[in-house]
Amino acid sequence: MMRSKRLIHYISSISPTIRSSRIVARGEEDKFASLPSPLLAQWSYNRFFDIHKMVNKEAIEKERERLADELNRGYFADMNELEKHGGKIAAANKIIIPALAAPKFPAFEVTYSDGRTLKLPIVFNGNAANADGMPNPKASLLCLSFRANSQAMVNSWSMPFLDTFSASKDVELYEVSFIDFKLLCWNPIKKLLLRSLRSSNPVGRSDALQRQIVYSFGDHYYFRKELRILNLLTGYIYLLDKFGRIRWQGSGLASKEELASLLSCTSFLLEER
Repeated sequence: MMRSKRLIHYISSISPTIRSSRIVARGEEDKFASLPSPLLAQWSYNRFFDIHKMVNKEAIEKERERLADELNRGYFADMNELEKHGGKIAAANKIIIPALAAPKFPAFEVTYSDGRTLKLPIVFNGNAANADGMPNPKASLLCLSFRANSQAMVNSWSMPFLDTFSASKDVELYEVSFIDFKLLCWNPIKKLLLRSLRSSNPVGRSDALQRQIVYSFGDHYYFRKELRILNLLTGYIYLLDKFGRIRWQGSGLASKEELASLLSCTSFLLEER
């Protein structure tokens, strides 16, 4: 009788949490079988903390690489290169890039001065027009400018292009200004800036091809890295086909030979099926 009482007293003295928290592991969890809940909670916390540290470590390493990259390539390096080459980072393509070898242009969002937004490049979807009413151009010229001083370079390409294909409905022309200064990207300031830019934009002509001036706000580091854009003081010109592939590219001020190459390659895309 005394032995039975002692046994009952021993069982009741065991913590209810420990008795009820033993787990039966299956499959991959076999090695964690029979952990009491305090230990299981501690293990879960440690595992979460390790994953968090790992992700955080990757983010820190990525940011460190970016900082080193930007410190190695500063304003003065861009200026020196501009003085040496006049913004001509590399000679433009003489012939069109074959479709199979052409890389895709990275997608990004732009804003018109009236606040409308658009995702570029516009890619052919098999219909007469995109869902947003935009056309499916056979060729698009994107003129990228990261600093105001490169506008003259952009004009040396865009204006002759506009004159040559003014009657074409299958061509699009976008002049994109990139704005990465954080204060100007803040929404209230951004709205004021767009309002002031609206009055300064030139009045469009009545031609089929319109010169579309748009702006891209925010951090463009990885966008530039994908396109291998280093010097921010020059202009970059990309001719895209209807699938958003880069078929021709140039930089700096247009020479007569380079301009002839651009116009010839555009004509080729208009005839390409």
